[in-house]
Amino acid sequence: QEEKLLDALKITAYALGTGLLLFTALVNFTSWYMQNIWDTSDPFWQTTWLKFYDLVEGNEWTIFLWGAAVVPGLAFWGFNGILMVADVTGKPAFITRYRIQLGKNDPVDTKKLRQAIYTALFNQFFVSVPMLVPMFYVMKWWGNTFSKELPTFQWFLMELSIFTLIEEILFYYTHRLVHLPLLYKHIHKKHHEWTAPIGVVSIYAHPLEHILSNTLPVMTGPMIMGSHIVSIAAWFSLALVTTSISHCGYHLPFLPSPEFHDFHHLKFNQCYGVLGVLDYLHGTDQVFRQSKAFERHRVLLSLTPLSESIPEAPKRAE
Repeated sequence: QEEKLLDALKITAYALGTGLLLFTALVNFTSWYMQNIWDTSDPFWQTTWLKFYDLVEGNEWTIFLWGAAVVPGLAFWGFNGILMVADVTGKPAFITRYRIQLGKNDPVDTKKLRQAIYTALFNQFFVSVPMLVPMFYVMKWWGNTFSKELPTFQWFLMELSIFTLIEEILFYYTHRLVHLPLLYKHIHKKHHEWTAPIGVVSIYAHPLEHILSNTLPVMTGPMIMGSHIVSIAAWFSLALVTTSISHCGYHLPFLPSPEFHDFHHLKFNQCYGVLGVLDYLHGTDQVFRQSKAFERHRVLLSLTPLSESIPEAPKRAE
């Protein structure tokens, strides 16, 4: 028995050690490869940035407005514009065949869609943009945000990791907060009118919720780090597109899985976070882990919809 246990420990140690070495090698190779691409293209981006800087004559508020509002806004509406065409027309089939909740939003209710668009625009122009004013002065205080020199690739990756961690913590706990009965009834219920969400619904929310759960978790990281405006533009754009994917209702090939948050809209009391780490620690994903949605919660690397390859279990006859 002792020999078997020793052999098992050796095999386990060998497997873990090999896996760790391979993982480390992969991370180092990826970092090296991306750094080479960055170094090769760095003169182009640096020159482009300086041209833009000179074009606006170094006006910091103009630069900040473009980086923190215009560029992310274009990313959000550009991505969701494509999705809304599919939601309304049912075409192209390349998108609609990947619908998660089959038979829902097929096509989407145009009256509800218009309401969602109006609310999203209101939140962007009358909530998010005013919140950029105090953020602007915080970034000016740091003194690095409007530098003529772009941040290095390694620094941006580190910032991105910190931003993601901060967003996960703040979003999870503020999201659970607005699920308290009183706050849910008067604030968060608006967002949950969509049990089968679409992309633009990602910022369809009560203004207070938009401040607390949508905007502050994303803004806090750059304010803590004193980030460059280019990093802020990239992070805000990434955050908006990612949350749109989480709400879009389609599990599309080669994109992050939206199954986790789609399940939250379906069940209400599961999957509160972004990454799912805090849900695992707090046990708020147990029902999700027992569902078919959990089996489908991965990046789709083929063109076969996961609703076909991993279908729901047939309902029992009553």
